Amino acid sequence: MNFSPQLIALGEYLAGEFDNQEQAIGEPIWYVHLRLWQRPINLFTEDSITLFAEQANVVNLDKPYRQRIMRLRQGSNNTSLEVQYYMPQDPGALIGAGNNPALLNTLTSEKLDLLPGCILTVTQETLAGDRYKFTATAPPETRCSFTYLGNSINVSLGFEATATEFHSYDKGIEPATGKATWGAIMGSYRYTKRNQYSIR
Repeated sequence: MNFSPQLIALGEYLAGEFDNQEQAIGEPIWYVHLRLWQRPINLFTEDSITLFAEQANVVNLDKPYRQRIMRLRQGSNNTSLEVQYYMPQDPGALIGAGNNPALLNTLTSEKLDLLPGCILTVTQETLAGDRYKFTATAPPETRCSFTYLGNSINVSLGFEATATEFHSYDKGIEPATGKATWGAIMGSYRYTKRNQYSIR
């Protein structure tokens, strides 16, 4: 399948190794220093660009967490893009795959659980030349909720991406109160790309 230039750009912008060093130094009370890996993986290649995402506190790089799969594809109307999230059925088997991508070689679509409400609509703003700024937001009336290790998890998802930066608005939501309990409570985590990964 021929992917649109916008879908290819989104995949390239999201693929890479990132950290928020400047933000963590500037606002250490609110933001810990994180490293984020978003590795292209060879799944759903007939119509999508798919990434494995994982993050770790820089002081505990050997203890990464929040393993997730992001499937990037054309929206149903073909004018927008969308990101569908999946959860690995055995996240423990993939711990460290951000930094050690060989662990992803055994991952198949049968080993993933679709998270139906965990979907984002992506719009793009054209910057100079062929550069874009992508903004991903949840459609109205959708709710990202799933069970993990026996716990019910609610997450508010969203991001902005350019060629050099990735801003994450992801945060955990307490189901009873609707209040954010972790993540981008005080505003987005602002990551800078340190290494580019090839999506081809």
